[in-house]
Amino acid sequence: MDTNVNLKQAIEQIVKEKGIDRQVVVEAMEQAVLSAANKKYRNTRNLEAHFNPDTGEVELFEYVVVVDEVQDSYTEISLDEAHEMDPECEIGDELGEKIDSSDFGRIAAQTAKQVIIQKVREAERETVFNEYKDRQWEIVTGQVRRFERGDLLIDLGRAEAILPSKEQMPREVYRPGDRIRAMITDVGMTTKGPQIVLSRTHPQMLANLFEAEVPEISEGIVEIVNVVRDPGSRAKIAVASHDRDVDPVGACVGMRGSRVQNVVSELRGEKIDIIPWSGDMARFVCNALSPAQVTKVFMDEEQRTLEVIVPDDQLSLAIGKRGQNVSLAARLTGCRIDIKSEAKDTEEEVEEFASFDGTQVDEPEEEASVADEIVSDEAASQQAEADKE
Repeated sequence: MDTNVNLKQAIEQIVKEKGIDRQVVVEAMEQAVLSAANKKYRNTRNLEAHFNPDTGEVELFEYVVVVDEVQDSYTEISLDEAHEMDPECEIGDELGEKIDSSDFGRIAAQTAKQVIIQKVREAERETVFNEYKDRQWEIVTGQVRRFERGDLLIDLGRAEAILPSKEQMPREVYRPGDRIRAMITDVGMTTKGPQIVLSRTHPQMLANLFEAEVPEISEGIVEIVNVVRDPGSRAKIAVASHDRDVDPVGACVGMRGSRVQNVVSELRGEKIDIIPWSGDMARFVCNALSPAQVTKVFMDEEQRTLEVIVPDDQLSLAIGKRGQNVSLAARLTGCRIDIKSEAKDTEEEVEEFASFDGTQVDEPEEEASVADEIVSDEAASQQAEADKE
């Protein structure tokens, strides 16, 4: 390694270009020189490397222990020889001496370079991980870099993230170079560096988009109670207001629907039902089945099951295409929902009452005749007792 090169400038350049902590780079330089020296001396000596900021060089020191009888000339020194270096030293002391580090040669320099590169890479990975580890659930913008087995690799600038195929919106198509917005769901450290996982299908992304569009949500006036999605198709979001003068649904819809439309556009046309939350579960379920109208609700609180009666012409709307509307409503409320039309409900009532036929109506007369027999028996008994007297 050419010690005439001022490493101080190299360190400052790496710190500036890579944004890495200066101490990390200095330690990498020291480790590089130490590694090269140990390789040259075949790990036979006790060496230490220290960066000297005044000279801009990494200085190499060899340490030996003062002993009575030398058994290893590379790591030990006799007391007489030690006194030549330090007259006051004693048995057991450790003495250090600076040695020439200029003759490592090309192989040593290459080894130092590789160690530095590795340390710099590790420091960069650590920096990226620290930058993103606390940004879970945050929406970020990146550029599609390439495809890998159905997954999208997204360039976030200083880091690369992955958008798994299962976290991609149905029917969305991207090409390398396209801009994309997604939410960070997980940040972990692997042997290859930090792994940032993104999603466009997570319900929290919808909540974050509304928070960005609706100031009342970010200010805490309107609260998002729950969100459910069939990504790319339909979603329901339950909202509540902590201010009587603020309509939570109106705040989310915005003037002429501008706020909700911005969210719909970002999600490529996903239909969004904004539902007013209610502490009354029956009322909340009625709201959740919107846009369908509900006639009656029967609720089993223990089983968290509701039977909902809707007008005949509202049945298909309440159930939704492939059961989507009632499925989303059930997930939003956390209840099981059974839907019936008014005609079906009336038919079941008729069948129930039809079981009461004429034989059941005559039952009171049978009871009366039995009662008459009992009265007659009692009268006969009384008459017999009178005759005995």
